[in-house]
Amino acid sequence: MATSSASTASTPAAASQASPMVMRIIGFCALAHLINDLIQSVLPAIYPMLKANYDLSFAQIGMITLTFQITASLLQPWVGFFTDRRPTPNLLPLGTLCTLVGIVMLAFVGSFPMILLASALVGIGSSTFHPETSRIARLASGGRFGLAQSTFQVGGNTGSALGPLLAAAIVIPFGQTHVAWFGLAGLFFLGVTLMLRGWYKEHLNQAKARKAVQATHGISRNRVIAALIVLGLLVFSKYFYMASFTSYFTFYLIEKFGVSVASSQLHLFLFLGAVAAGTFFGGPIGDRIGRKAVIWFSILGVAPFTLALPYADLFWTTVLSVVIGFILASAFSAIVVYAQELVPGSVGMIAGIFFGLMFGFGGIGAALLGYVADLRGIEYVYGLCSFLPLFGLLAVLLPSTGKR
Repeated sequence: MATSSASTASTPAAASQASPMVMRIIGFCALAHLINDLIQSVLPAIYPMLKANYDLSFAQIGMITLTFQITASLLQPWVGFFTDRRPTPNLLPLGTLCTLVGIVMLAFVGSFPMILLASALVGIGSSTFHPETSRIARLASGGRFGLAQSTFQVGGNTGSALGPLLAAAIVIPFGQTHVAWFGLAGLFFLGVTLMLRGWYKEHLNQAKARKAVQATHGISRNRVIAALIVLGLLVFSKYFYMASFTSYFTFYLIEKFGVSVASSQLHLFLFLGAVAAGTFFGGPIGDRIGRKAVIWFSILGVAPFTLALPYADLFWTTVLSVVIGFILASAFSAIVVYAQELVPGSVGMIAGIFFGLMFGFGGIGAALLGYVADLRGIEYVYGLCSFLPLFGLLAVLLPSTGKR
């Protein structure tokens, strides 16, 4: 685990860790995250096909997302808690196998319950991947935690953006069985995680030594708990809103503007590409100007654009979706690193909690918004969600940790 005092990043020892070898490991963490999230994003990308093939309602589409998100979210904090105390490098490739089996199953399932099972397997794989790989990226960071976390995270966002694009090219024209081609990516993913497992095993002693150097921030336990609750509410607002895009943006564009399925996937790709860019820039900016400032701007600063989106035409919907994706995504790496500074020595558990909250709120949001869409229509959903970024006002309650 990687925890440090406020001055760690500037010490010679920390600087020496930022070697080409360490940067290579951070790059492989980002690559693994890209493949993991690319595979995951195939599922929502083919929702229109699944809806047509199996005559599903919006509520059932939401249940698919909920199944994936809940299996991904509930296990993550426990995986992180366990591996903080007993590092288990083999969990990483084992989780990758679950993802591989799940995506191949999705190509050949013939019923709604089997779709749910395939989604659950992909979710289980995700629950082991995120806390462990986030830990490895932090260990390899050389003290530049924001940069390492954002680089790791942008890999995932890039994969999420590429998934719908590849699904539109490979699956939509040729049918559900062509999802099996993503199994090749899963095999490569397994190879990358096996390599990361080897590096992590070699550096376990370094991780144990760094665990003993725990930061002190002078914040009382009650204020730490209150700050974590505020961060949880901010993650709620962020990912509830994001769920409206990842699960239903294609349906919104098709219904409101009459675009084709392929065109709606391209619009989703633009949004997710903006999310990847925002994630990448958010981490280094947080290292420089402070994580609280990034959190404040990212959540609250996006509100004018979300409030305008339901009233925009197709051109401005495209522009606003890109702006929203970029600004909203810049906060997550800052939130994770800030929370790890609040609770030093629990890197995996904190990463698991916040990645788990991300998936959990996304899944609950998808299910509830699907139910609302069935009752009131898909356009009503976007008007309702436009107010969620106002939760960003809560960032004023976050204490200073004395770090950037």
